[in-house]
Amino acid sequence: MAHFSRLYAISIDVPAADHDATVAFWSGAVGAELEPVGKYPEFNGARLPTHDMLVLAQRLGDGGPGRVHLDFHTDDVDAEVARLERLGATRVERAENWQVMRDPAGLLFCVVLDRPGTLSEANATRWE
Repeated sequence: MAHFSRLYAISIDVPAADHDATVAFWSGAVGAELEPVGKYPEFNGARLPTHDMLVLAQRLGDGGPGRVHLDFHTDDVDAEVARLERLGATRVERAENWQVMRDPAGLLFCVVLDRPGTLSEANATRWE
């Protein structure tokens, strides 16, 4: 099924004890204040200056190890997940409007449903 997707966010996943220091560090490093993100209190984020990408700091609830993961935004999660599975990714866990996946090396990434009408030929890739 035809759909759009794009690489849209870099998420820095950190244990709760390190979250505030991580937010302060990355705010300074990228030159943009990582603010709380809407209804998701575990996230702070900012759009990168001069880029159409986000940097997010995600507070891990289970105390897992710090890591970085990428987020793909799409207008059709099921179609994008199927496309990425054909390339070798595997499903890990489904949450509200996103799918957690692993790449062939075992690294986590997410496929996130974007707001309707956000993605187009101007800012994303159209997949048939």
